[in-house]
Amino acid sequence: MRRVIALLALVGLIALGGWVWLTRPVPLEEDALAGLEGDAARGEAVFWAAGCASCHAAPETEDEERLVLAGGQRFESPFGTFVAPNISPDPEHGIGAWDFEAFANAMLRGISPEGQHYFPAFPYTAYLRADPQDVADLWAYWQDLPHSEAPDAPHEIGFPFNIRRNLGVWKRLYMDDGWAVAGDLTEQETRGRYLAEALAHCGECHTPRDALGGLDRTRWLAGAPNPAGDGRIPDIRPGTLGWSQSEIAGYLQSGFTPEFDVAGGSMANVVRSLSQLPREDLDAIAAYLLRVEG
Repeated sequence: MRRVIALLALVGLIALGGWVWLTRPVPLEEDALAGLEGDAARGEAVFWAAGCASCHAAPETEDEERLVLAGGQRFESPFGTFVAPNISPDPEHGIGAWDFEAFANAMLRGISPEGQHYFPAFPYTAYLRADPQDVADLWAYWQDLPHSEAPDAPHEIGFPFNIRRNLGVWKRLYMDDGWAVAGDLTEQETRGRYLAEALAHCGECHTPRDALGGLDRTRWLAGAPNPAGDGRIPDIRPGTLGWSQSEIAGYLQSGFTPEFDVAGGSMANVVRSLSQLPREDLDAIAAYLLRVEG
């Protein structure tokens, strides 16, 4: 009996060690950010392309108020409700006490300054493809954003999904830095792919997910159930959407469809952000979308 107990204890220790190793946070390499200096003017475009205000501006805000990243928006999902945090430069209530390395690890690895995994409601699975220079530029722009003293509200996530450590395994399954659309792309299409797949994270909403919440990349941008349980996010592949390049770019700029309908719901916030980009970037996103296979 003692041998059995000892064997079970040994197996348990090995299993625990394996779990600790598999779930450990894996930050950026030490030299990944070496020599980077941010440019705030360029960072403004990254800010709008990445949709930071779409999630982190307070609910119902408009115009300049969208630069106050006070958080508070609620995002329902099959795993519970996620609440966007205050990520303004306020040092007490926001992320003003962070340094650039902490910011980059959050963006590119989904890791907090305390070494915890962020929930993938924060789209770091897309941002991981971002150029570190763009992240540096974004951080430079961030420094001059308005402060907010709004306190964070806790996520409403039940067991076992609230165990952040287990996200280390989830990341190993789903954090893929490859491009969903490969092949011989033009310079414009390549730029559009970068904007759509990395910064604007279009796939996070428009691609179906499996039972664990990972993207089904075999059905890229094929539409998905609304995580809140109400309606469906549309299929935006060219064979289904049926819009021309100029019509897609025009929609991203104005929010009006070719049929004179208007963007609503969360897409309205996306358009508010993307419309701040130069038209050539919107044309590039449109060119990329027309290369997505149906």
